[in-house]
Amino acid sequence: MRQDQLDGLVTFATVAELSSFSAAAVRLGVSPSAVSQAIRTLELRLNATLFNRTTRSVSLTEAGGRYLQRVLPAIRELAEASEELSDDSGRPSGLLRLNVPRAAYMIVLQPILRRFLAACPEIDLEIAIESSLVDIFGLGFDAGIRFGDLVEPDMVGVKIGPPIEAYIVASPDYLARRGMPRVPRDLFDHDCIGFRHSSTGQVERWSFARDGEEMELAVGKRLILNDSAALVQAALDGIGITYMINGYIERFLDEGRLVRILADWSPPLAGLMLYYADRRRVPLKLRALIDFLRAENGQSAPLTDGVIA
Repeated sequence: MRQDQLDGLVTFATVAELSSFSAAAVRLGVSPSAVSQAIRTLELRLNATLFNRTTRSVSLTEAGGRYLQRVLPAIRELAEASEELSDDSGRPSGLLRLNVPRAAYMIVLQPILRRFLAACPEIDLEIAIESSLVDIFGLGFDAGIRFGDLVEPDMVGVKIGPPIEAYIVASPDYLARRGMPRVPRDLFDHDCIGFRHSSTGQVERWSFARDGEEMELAVGKRLILNDSAALVQAALDGIGITYMINGYIERFLDEGRLVRILADWSPPLAGLMLYYADRRRVPLKLRALIDFLRAENGQSAPLTDGVIA
């Protein structure tokens, strides 16, 4: 093997993941010109064009796709080898990459970020916030957070965060103008704000349950959004009634800026789960985060290698 044979592989994989030379430069902490030069050098060495480049997009060529499939497992093995050496030091360290929806960030991560980073000064954290489901392993993330019913069965997961249930909320101003719904079907006479899931493209149906009676209603057509923070703000602005989960709207209820409606009809929902690909060892940096979150959730038992309930 020549000394330069592995040069540029991490750059290549990063550009392939992000479909962008400039975004890869930001991720790698180098200049865009350095990324371009590394890719050109790699292509010359391989005598192959790895990317289709236009002024608006970057995509893998057929040869680039085949090459990525071959080298990506090796890149992961090298990264894991480095992580294991780091773990041998006994201190959690390195870059920890997470992929989470906005709701999970606001409910689980935002409240503990400052304290976690202070407790683990050698860990750097990168959080990608997106609603759609992605291949966290294929994209180089250490872990993801999603609602438990969305996590694939071949993943290892740990329950985190508070119990989740549905909240129907509106501003006092809206209710003063339009009145208070008394039963779920009253919502058809109101302006409701819906949420469109990026992963399925479907507008969320609102679930209700009480005394053995269950129903799902297709409301939320007056305004449809695909962002949790925008959904909350629309309710605060008095635009209409929305269907939320607890965890980060309690302060608005405590302040009287939102009012909970139909509380006795609100069913429990699947809780949040941190998940990751099943590997021989859990990296110490990920183990540190999971143990921190479990302690926050009142779970004193530390994480052990293997499947987590």
